[in-house]
Amino acid sequence: MANGSPHDILIIGAGAAGLMAAIFAGRNAPPGSRIALLDGAKRIGAKILVSGGGRCNVTHDVVTPDDFAGYSGGSRNQIAKVLRTFSVSETVAFFRERGVELKREETGKLFPVTDRAQTVLDALLSAVRGAGAEILIDHRVLAVNRDEERFTVTSSRGELIAKRLILATGGKSLPKTGSDGLGYELARSLGHSVTKTTPALVPLVLEKDHWLTTLPGITLEVELAVASGTGKVQHRQHGSMLLTHFGLSGPAAMDISRYWIAAHADDPASALLCNLLPDMNSEHVGRALINLTQKHGKAGVADILSDKLPKRLAEALPSHAVQIDPATPLARLGKDKRRALAHALTALPLPVVRDRGYLFAEVTAGGVPLSELNLSTMASRHCPGLYLCGEVLDADGRIGGYNFQWAWCTGRLAGMSAAIG
Repeated sequence: MANGSPHDILIIGAGAAGLMAAIFAGRNAPPGSRIALLDGAKRIGAKILVSGGGRCNVTHDVVTPDDFAGYSGGSRNQIAKVLRTFSVSETVAFFRERGVELKREETGKLFPVTDRAQTVLDALLSAVRGAGAEILIDHRVLAVNRDEERFTVTSSRGELIAKRLILATGGKSLPKTGSDGLGYELARSLGHSVTKTTPALVPLVLEKDHWLTTLPGITLEVELAVASGTGKVQHRQHGSMLLTHFGLSGPAAMDISRYWIAAHADDPASALLCNLLPDMNSEHVGRALINLTQKHGKAGVADILSDKLPKRLAEALPSHAVQIDPATPLARLGKDKRRALAHALTALPLPVVRDRGYLFAEVTAGGVPLSELNLSTMASRHCPGLYLCGEVLDADGRIGGYNFQWAWCTGRLAGMSAAIG
């Protein structure tokens, strides 16, 4: 038996996209409309609260389609179309209106001036209530059915009826926050397909006892490259990389993780290479080593490398990557060893054996193809009255606030469109 009279709009999932959908559905729906936001958690907003190290990286100062991957069946132009509906400046203005001032950091990331994610969540919850939408916590959705005129949503608390439905269920990343992939099953049950899903923005694990894992805590600027088994570079990524006890983390490693995962699935011989001197290639480094030999030939290799690399890395790399004593005078390196050192500095193999999985991933790659939506409204092309937004879609951004901007854009658009009907 359905509980009470039908809702005009039900939104499943109270993450960033779902909260935004509820706000703009409430703001645009006719007076007296019944709008409810369902979430299986007893306390909502967990993913917002843990983002950005607990500070919430709300967005980035520049967001373009090139900052996103995925969109199977879609295109760069389609991503651009969605992003244009709610610009970064409009996002900043929206949060300012809710009492949340944002500050830009050197990397381009925008954080609340309070440095507290709770500030962002409180503002969103206040906006939801102000828009007249109801929040139903501890309502885990189990199934959704659609007949000719309405949706029946079966939850752990009973059944709810709705004229229109918004799926904002997220993906599979950080399952402890409630993202368990249920949205994909709901989308399939309503006529949609789902592309292969994998972790993205996830740390990478190196082979056991690799020498880099003995250098935890080192952070440095690098260029990472995914290369096929034939050596062809398929993707490059500049940025900061963090060495850990298990392998690789930091923005560069996490940004390139989805590309390594995809490449390795298709070609197990693919490799991840690291340029420790991202402004130089092997030829440049080789010439620089010759010049340094002429000027500082008596200096040890590790001492020379310490001018460009963290000291612990400079001391470990020669013996492990080139099989030479770090104290060896530069002038005593033969041509082959000098060439090997230049190669290690600019194309160091990183033997990744796996990623750390959804438990540590910040986002999910894959999902409902954008081609199955009308991107002017986020409405389903397969199921009348259904709208989708956020991470459940096959579009994932780089680390640094890009995925939140996607959530704000798509959630707002879905909410407005559902309200208008």
